[in-house]
Amino acid sequence: MGKLRDQMQRDLQLRGLSPKTQKAYLNQVRDFARYFKKSPDQLGEDEAKEYLHYLLKEKKVSDSTYRHCYSVLKFFYQTTLKRNCVFEKIPHLKKGKKLPVVLDKTEVDTIFSVTKNLKHKAILMLIYSSGLRVSEAAHLQITDIDSKRMLLQIRQAKGGKDRYTILSNVALGFTEV
Repeated sequence: MGKLRDQMQRDLQLRGLSPKTQKAYLNQVRDFARYFKKSPDQLGEDEAKEYLHYLLKEKKVSDSTYRHCYSVLKFFYQTTLKRNCVFEKIPHLKKGKKLPVVLDKTEVDTIFSVTKNLKHKAILMLIYSSGLRVSEAAHLQITDIDSKRMLLQIRQAKGGKDRYTILSNVALGFTEV
């Protein structure tokens, strides 16, 4: 898949996707080609349907993994091969609606009360009250805290995007200790 792989990687780079995402996309197309033991540019709609069905029914991948593969193959055919017609007739898996688990006040208080290390408690409070991802909390710096406006600046979050989130009074109290 040499030239084709290079062409797809260039398309992914032009789309501005992260190196990790590029690698995942390229690996997914490689797995698709290996399943049929053919170059992916020799495969079409029927093979894409068969492969997606195989992932869903035989390999029993999660819905998110299935949707990821669908999107990868769609990108590959539409952008790299410029064959729009392949995915026009393949239905997209419906996304299920799942509510998040919300802890009640006593459960949250219990988590904070059993955390004895002050630094760990401050980090947990920031994560919980500001809705941070663990990786975002790990990269926080003191200069990211804006106590006047009660905001946290998150730099290079998911997708390489910067964003602001709220800073609670309780979490601010712990960060100033």
